[in-house]
Order: sequence, then structure tokens, then C-alpha cells
Amino acid sequence: MSYEVSRVKKGENVKFKHPNPAFYKAIGKEDGIRKLMYDFYDIIYESDISHFFPQDEDEFQMVKEKNTKFFIQICGGPKVYEDETKGMNLDEYMIRLHDEFSITEKSRYEWLGCMEDALRKVDIPQELKDDFWAYLESFSKLTVNSFSDGSTYYAAYTASKES
Repeated sequence: MSYEVSRVKKGENVKFKHPNPAFYKAIGKEDGIRKLMYDFYDIIYESDISHFFPQDEDEFQMVKEKNTKFFIQICGGPKVYEDETKGMNLDEYMIRLHDEFSITEKSRYEWLGCMEDALRKVDIPQELKDDFWAYLESFSKLTVNSFSDGSTYYAAYTASKES
């Protein structure tokens, strides 16, 4: 299966939907998400975008743990990330969290490529992986904020989420 990646259009209204909770169940709930995310972040650590993450091993471990909580919650698991958002909508919080980094479309492609590598190792029905991929592919557009023309644009969170 080839995971498609569409281009980012500055200012576009990006529609996305959270992953089907069946993905969370099929992957093995919290333990399965944790394995996927830890594999993913181990791949990230060796990638061209590793500079976005702490190079200290203990600090990197904390990032893995924190970001795994986000994915547990966004995939339909328990609300283990609520304390991080301080009352902000989870999607909006994640978009704003990326504002402090200069994220290009190339960085997004690298991030998605690392996730694709990790996701290919997961033995669950392909349609559930495809659904998870669709979420990542769409939502990740909202984190891109630096463009090849030298401009920046910080995506606004809108309630464009599809149910």
C-alpha cells in the first residue's frame, strides 16, 4: 500500500477527522499505541528532522511519553492528555504547539515518512491503517508554517473537523 501525501496550500481550510476508534482497539489499545509511537520516535531520532526534538536521551524519552498520550487520546483511548491542553481544544492545542517550530512542507514529508515506516510494521487491517493515515496526512498540514517563498503562515483552528 502506498501512503499518499498531498501538498499544503497556505491558508487552505483543512478538513480532517479523528481516527476510527477501531484503530485504537485493533492495535492493542494503550500498549499498542505506545509501541507504534515509540517505534516512530526511534525512526524520527535517526531522521533529517531529529533537530526538532531533544538530543538528550532522557528529554527525548519524555517527549515520546507525552506525545504517545496525545495519540492514545486522539485515537479513542482515555483522556490522558487533558492536563497538557490546559482547557484548550485538543486539536487547536496541537496546532499551536507547533507554532514555535519552523515547519516546512519538506519536514512534514519527512515526519509522515517516518510514521509510514512505523505503521507498516503494525499487523492490523489495512483499512484501519488507511483511516489513521488519512487523519495524519490531513491534520499534519495544519502544522506547516514556513513556506518556500520565505513567508510564514500559522493555520487557524477552525471547527472544520468532519464528524
